[in-house]
Amino acid sequence: MFKLTLVTDAWEPQVNGVVRTLSTTVRLLRERGVRVQLITPDQFWSVPMPDYPEIRLALTTRRRIGKLIRGFAPDALHIATEGPLGWLARGWAQRQGMAFTTSFHTRFPDYVAARIGIDPARVWRVLRRFHAPARAVMVATPRLAAELAGHGLANTRIWSRGADTAQFRPDAPPHPIYATLKRPVALHVGRVAIEKNIEAFLAAPWAGDKVVVGDGPALDQLQRRFPGAHFLGALHGPALASAYAGADVLAFPSRTDTYGLVMVEALASGTPVAAFPVPGPLDVIGRDGYGPDGRAPGRIGALCHHLSDAMIQALTARRADCVAQGRRHDWEACVEQFVAALVGGDGRPVSAPPAFQLPRVA
Repeated sequence: MFKLTLVTDAWEPQVNGVVRTLSTTVRLLRERGVRVQLITPDQFWSVPMPDYPEIRLALTTRRRIGKLIRGFAPDALHIATEGPLGWLARGWAQRQGMAFTTSFHTRFPDYVAARIGIDPARVWRVLRRFHAPARAVMVATPRLAAELAGHGLANTRIWSRGADTAQFRPDAPPHPIYATLKRPVALHVGRVAIEKNIEAFLAAPWAGDKVVVGDGPALDQLQRRFPGAHFLGALHGPALASAYAGADVLAFPSRTDTYGLVMVEALASGTPVAAFPVPGPLDVIGRDGYGPDGRAPGRIGALCHHLSDAMIQALTARRADCVAQGRRHDWEACVEQFVAALVGGDGRPVSAPPAFQLPRVA
């Protein structure tokens, strides 16, 4: 039986695209018979991250991490994040001469610059040091791979993102709040934090109502500044699906995300996307709003330097075209990409576990 150790500082109960990506990947791997060992912050003493209490920083030692990995004896080791657990696992693996892979989920240089003003070049040096020993660095898009190559990390492999189309679908019952709102309704889903640029969405001119789904350190401030918006807090499962399905457009104002999983989930729900023409939206919506390859069945959203203009233009998209494009993002294919990018402890590419030769899980 194929065994994988996955080390991540981002895990439940955190609510973000990284956690959803990792948890979905783990679930599908296990459904296919892969044994997955998770090393996550909830297994150790931890402290809240300053100014971001939802994120817990694990307090442990390299020796303890190594003992867990050695006891499981995995066929492959993947280190998903550059947090305390990631650094400890990386250090142990290097000392043992054990090959590993990493993944790049978050533009920390941009986030740190937005929060405390540190020069992004200094943070890139740290990230380059972290990822350089990895036999492969998994990234969501070719555009992101090119960006990392420009920072000296050329050994990248594509690990794309998908949408749970069984959950995110156009016929999901709309959230009850939509019955009371003025149309068109613009929605934002994600962490409520400064780096998400939600203020640009809330300040944009708009004829209808605006809804924000998510929690985070900037929530109280934005609620005070924009009392006319509707803040629903964090939603999960059917409640989140209902928020997507009931909206007329999803606004994605972030300029720093590496991908933006919420855009794919919105499309699968039939909701078009409005965003700035930056990496992430360019890779999902495409410069002209017809997909990154221009092959969407019709308009699926709009990108513009003025977010309100993008939101208005996105309203012209047909929901059926959005659904068709959303269903192109197949989690099963993403998981196969993940497995194909793994390496064994000797650094050689792993062969697909036998379970991956079986018919796909329904």
